[in-house]
Amino acid sequence: MTSAPHPPTTPEPGRIKAVCLDIDDTLLDNAASSRLGLRALIGNDAAWPVWRHTTEDHYERYVAGEVDFATMCVERTRAFFAAFGEQISDAEAAAREDYRMAAMQAAWRLFDDALPCLEWMRASGLQLAVITNAPSAYQRKKISHTGLAGAFDSMLISGELGVAKPDPRIFHAACESLDAAPHEVVHVGDRLDTDALGAADAGLHGVWLNRSGTEHAPPDGVSMITSLAELPELLVCDLPFAPEIPAQHAPGDPAPRETTRIGALTR
Repeated sequence: MTSAPHPPTTPEPGRIKAVCLDIDDTLLDNAASSRLGLRALIGNDAAWPVWRHTTEDHYERYVAGEVDFATMCVERTRAFFAAFGEQISDAEAAAREDYRMAAMQAAWRLFDDALPCLEWMRASGLQLAVITNAPSAYQRKKISHTGLAGAFDSMLISGELGVAKPDPRIFHAACESLDAAPHEVVHVGDRLDTDALGAADAGLHGVWLNRSGTEHAPPDGVSMITSLAELPELLVCDLPFAPEIPAQHAPGDPAPRETTRIGALTR
């Protein structure tokens, strides 16, 4: 799925009430855990570029609703080994995928900047939501495993809604769940098209989390940060009518855990 061709909508002025975030490679270092899963599967990660490219192709089919998640995983694994001349059956692909998946899930970890940023936003009075393109049970397991189950006011998972980013309907559903207008909501994600432009096209403030630091000027209507540690300053200084920040907490400093609703995040 690709973003709409028209320029992003310029959000109306208004106080920011809520922040939505992507999960994979935004809060959770999915690339690192996936790479470890590949290493467990074949003994090294030298073929990581091939795995990543194969995953992108097959995951796009899942997001488009062409296949279910389990089928996507099997077909992706078969295609990966076929790229190196090994033809395997669906049963063998499923067994190898189960092994890889277990290793990857054991390696799920949040980025170091995730918890301080979430705690700061909660202490600042912002509502928080997840918007993620993934199957329901898989993503909820991931959220629970990383201690994020109690972190959000709302969770919008494409596998539950039947619609995925960058479709504006998933962004609007998030806004409705937070009782906020699109121009009162920021969405942050690592994908420029799917997250930042998708959100901007839906009338939200789109923020591209460019963790790689790739030299790429964001399009008009989209903000760019290279770490979640930069998000508080963006909310306070750059976006219009930022939330009222408690005077005792400087932007970027995590609030005391007892004042937040996500103390359960610490494990």
